[in-house]
Amino acid sequence: MASSAYVSAARYGKDNVRVLKTDRDAATGVHTVTEMTVSCLLEGDIDVSYTKGDNSVVVATDSIKNTIFITAKLNPVDPPELFAAVLGAHFINTYSHIHAANVKVITHRWTRMTVRGKPHPHSFLRDGQETRNVEARVSRKDGIAITSGIEGLTVLKSTGSAFHGFVRDEFTTLPETWDRILSTDVDASWKWKPFADVKAVREAVSKFNPAWEEAREITLTRFAEDESASVQNTMYKMCEQILTAVPDTELIIYSLPNKHFFELDLSWHKGIKNTGKDAEVYVPQSNPNGLIKCEVARSSPPSRGSHL
Repeated sequence: MASSAYVSAARYGKDNVRVLKTDRDAATGVHTVTEMTVSCLLEGDIDVSYTKGDNSVVVATDSIKNTIFITAKLNPVDPPELFAAVLGAHFINTYSHIHAANVKVITHRWTRMTVRGKPHPHSFLRDGQETRNVEARVSRKDGIAITSGIEGLTVLKSTGSAFHGFVRDEFTTLPETWDRILSTDVDASWKWKPFADVKAVREAVSKFNPAWEEAREITLTRFAEDESASVQNTMYKMCEQILTAVPDTELIIYSLPNKHFFELDLSWHKGIKNTGKDAEVYVPQSNPNGLIKCEVARSSPPSRGSHL
C-alpha cells in the first residue's frame, strides 16, 4: 500500500555557531570586536533525504558551520544585515537544489572600556545581556527579506506609569494605580522592505546601523519620557516613531513582558508606612508576568468587520 504521507515543509542546518571577529586598524591601533551566534537553515529539494535516506542532496551541517566561519573571515560582519544576506546568498548561488537559506545572527554586546578618561583601543566590557538580532531569508524566488531587532534590553522607571480604567468583573482583584514602577525586557524588531538581491542589500548598508541606533534611542527615550497610560499605549508610540524615523521599514514589532514590583505592607511592624505614596521598598516578582505584544504596519488597518 503506497503511503499518502509527504514532506510538507523541511529545513535543516547548523545552529548556535559562535563566532568572534576582531578588526584591527593598523594605522591607529584601535581594535573592534564583534561576537555573534549564527544559525543557518536550508530549504530546497531535500525531501528524499527524509523519505528515502538519500543523502546526496544534503549539504552537511558541518560544511554549513565552516561556511559561516569563512564568510566571516572574507566579509564584513558589520552591519549584520549584510553578513546575513551574503551568507544566505552563498548557499542558493552554490547549490542549485537549495532554494532558500534562513540566517539568524545574534550580535552580543561588547562596549569599549573607558580607561583614565579615554576610550581604550582594545579592551571591552559586557554591560548587559542586550543583543542586536538580524533574521534574513534569502530565497531564489522571493529575494531577500530582512528583519532587524533588539532583544534583552532591560529597562525600569520608578514613576511615570499608570494603569486604570481597565475591565473589572467578578475575577478582578488588581487595584487601579495612577503611579507605579514600570520595567520590561525589550524585544523589538523592524521588518525592511524586500531586497531583490545582495547588491540591493549592499546599496542599503549605510541605513542599517543608523536604523538600529534610532530604534534603540526611540525605545529608551519614549520609555523614559512617556506618561504611560499602559504598556500597550507606550509601545504603540514607539512603533509609530520608528516607522517615521526609518522610512525603509514596513512593520514594527514589540514584545514587552511587564516585570512586576509589588508594594510591601510593613504596617505590622511599628506602623511603618510603605504603601501608596509612602512606598519605597518593593518585592521583585519573577512570574507570572504580563506579556504585551504589538505589530504596527504602514498599510491601512483592516475594514470594520474583518478579522486579523
